[in-house]
Amino acid sequence: MITIRNLTKSYKKGPNLITPLEDLTLDVPRGEFLALMGPSGSGKTTLLNLIAGIDSPTSGELIIDGNDIARHSRAQLTKWRSSHVGYIFQLYHLIPILSAYENIELPLLITKLSRAERRTRVEAALDLVGLTDRQHHRPTELSGGQEQRVAIARAIVHDPHLLVADEPTGDLDGESATSILDLLRSLSTDHGKTIIMVTHDPKAAANATRTLHLEKGKLIESGKLEPGARNS
Repeated sequence: MITIRNLTKSYKKGPNLITPLEDLTLDVPRGEFLALMGPSGSGKTTLLNLIAGIDSPTSGELIIDGNDIARHSRAQLTKWRSSHVGYIFQLYHLIPILSAYENIELPLLITKLSRAERRTRVEAALDLVGLTDRQHHRPTELSGGQEQRVAIARAIVHDPHLLVADEPTGDLDGESATSILDLLRSLSTDHGKTIIMVTHDPKAAANATRTLHLEKGKLIESGKLEPGARNS
C-alpha cells in the first residue's frame, strides 16, 4: 500500500539546516500494523506526518495506493487526507462541548452525505469501538480510554484505508492501553486497515506485526514478531 523511496525532509532553523529524515526507503503492505520506535528526535513523528499528508517531503517518492503524494499541493493533500487517512492523537483532541456522537460526526460534516447517511456511519463507528451507550456523553464524562475510543471512532468514521497513530496509549493506564491496542489490532486483522503507530513503549509495539526503529532520521533496524509474541 505504501512505497517510500529515498525520502528526505529538511527545513531551516535560523542558519542551520535540520534534516529529521534522510534518504529513507520503506515498503508497507496493505493491512499491516506497523510500529515505529526510536528516541526523541529520531524522525518518527516526521515520517508519520509525511505519510498522513500533513507535511510534504523535501525530496523522494511517497506513493500510497498508487498516488505519489510527495507531488501533491497542500490543497490536494487536504482533499486526499480527508478521504484516505484517519489520524489518532495521544491527547484525543476532542471538542469538550460536543457529545461523543457529535465529535465522531465532525469529519462527515464537510462531505455530501445526508444526515441519515452520517447517522448510519457514526452509529457503526460507535458500535465498532463499543461506545454505543456513551454516545450522548461529553468528553469530561468519559474515562481516558473511552475518550481515545471516541477519537478512534472519529478517525475511522469515513472508512479510510490508512490509520496513523501518534502515541495512542501514551496518556492511558495499563488496562485502558491494552484495550486500545486490542482495538487497533482488530482494525488491522479483522477490518483490513493499514495502521502505522509511533510509540516509545516496547509493550505497545509488541502488538504490531512489525517494528521499525529510527535513529537520526535513518532506518536502523526492522523486525517481525514471531506468532504469539504479542503481549496481551
